[in-house]
Amino acid sequence: MSKMIATRNAYKDALVALGEKNENVVVLDADLAKSTMTYDFSQSFPQRFFSIGIAEANMTGIAAGLAAAGKIPFASTFAIFATGRAYEQIRNSIAYPNLNVKIAATHAGITVGEDGASHQSVEDIGLMRGIPNMSVICPADGPETVAAVMAAAEHQGPVYLRMGRAAVPVITEEEQKLEWGKAKLLRQGQDVSILTTGMMTALALQAAEILAAEGIEAEVLHLPFIKPLDEEAVLATAAKTKRVVTAEEHSIINGLGSAVAEVLSEKLPTPLRRVGIKDTFGESGKPADLLIKYGLTPEEIVKKAKELI
Repeated sequence: MSKMIATRNAYKDALVALGEKNENVVVLDADLAKSTMTYDFSQSFPQRFFSIGIAEANMTGIAAGLAAAGKIPFASTFAIFATGRAYEQIRNSIAYPNLNVKIAATHAGITVGEDGASHQSVEDIGLMRGIPNMSVICPADGPETVAAVMAAAEHQGPVYLRMGRAAVPVITEEEQKLEWGKAKLLRQGQDVSILTTGMMTALALQAAEILAAEGIEAEVLHLPFIKPLDEEAVLATAAKTKRVVTAEEHSIINGLGSAVAEVLSEKLPTPLRRVGIKDTFGESGKPADLLIKYGLTPEEIVKKAKELI
């Protein structure tokens, strides 16, 4: 069995390592440091950690001010609060002046589990990718999260970094470097393309194994960057297989599926199916049970692939 680690745990280690390398990195949190895993940074660099309290909009404004003063702020809270409560401040105080703030959100998607619909952010990618100047990264696992944190710090401009609560399989290499805006081809195939992001990438690889056992060779393209989207890679795999399935732990509205559909409809019309949350809220439950109920499974990806074939 693959090693399991939550992307928020990898974020913890990456922040401390980044803090040691770059003294301009500062971290802000909204009273959730032990959940977002910024607590270790607060202990290692107490003079560069700011506990703002339950005041996400204020935290966002402070982060903007720190960025304007030359710092590299990582503002952390749960995804639902980061993108929902502070949307206007992100738009007007960070993105509009194009300030160098990294919004590092944990507990995204329905795998938040028992916290229920009020805390399960299934629309955050859509909110963030619609903002000019904003980049959106959704890493697949622990090692890629570390690489994403480092890449975000090096990038000049606003970044939304999406992470989860639950442990997920490690499927990418350790000590990697994330190439800005580039996709990763994880499996070659010629019958159907599975385009995926975040924790669904491991499930897409499982789906490809199921399909292979039935004589169907699926190509798996992982897209850690929802924005900027690697259009060249999307078009290349679609041209090769002529069938595309997208998979994400997010609403099928305004997420990865929509981003891919926009590119294909304009540049290479291709039969497409989307796996994701189907315009509904989540509910309280065990993460594994919720993934099954809402159709975020290898079996659902297989089903959509077969519809196209």
